[in-house]
Amino acid sequence: MKVGDRAPDFVLPSVQGEERGEFRLSDFLGKEHVVVTFHPLDWTPTCESQLPILDSLESRFKAAGGQLLDISVDSIESHLAWQRKEIGMMRFPLCSDFYPHGEVTRQFGILRDEPPVPGISERAAFIVDQGGVIQFAKVYPIDQLPDIEGLLQELRKITGSM
Repeated sequence: MKVGDRAPDFVLPSVQGEERGEFRLSDFLGKEHVVVTFHPLDWTPTCESQLPILDSLESRFKAAGGQLLDISVDSIESHLAWQRKEIGMMRFPLCSDFYPHGEVTRQFGILRDEPPVPGISERAAFIVDQGGVIQFAKVYPIDQLPDIEGLLQELRKITGSM
């Protein structure tokens, strides 16, 4: 997906801390921008840094007019165990694109088909506006943290909350 494309609507199982639920992108149309981040896999070194940093900035994303969420191909059970044992409880939804495997990740065009690990997502971020259109899209090197402060700045530019 690229800037200007209509984001695919999706419904995925999610956890926010210990609370299980569902995240539906269309629930936010006309209400809030949605900052969709993808991490390749739970229990991996770069990802275990990325999610707590996002969590520490969750209130700033909200103040800038964005609903933050993260997606990976891991199961809900993996997300829960990972939070309990490694990264702490997240205050934003962690979505599971586990089954059908990677379907939403594939729709966003970032499901890896090549080695070293096919079947996981690229590390990526998208900002979907209130109309459902992608206003920001970036794929990051899989072994590097995304520029999360830069992502927040992009949201502020889009929403006019500079």
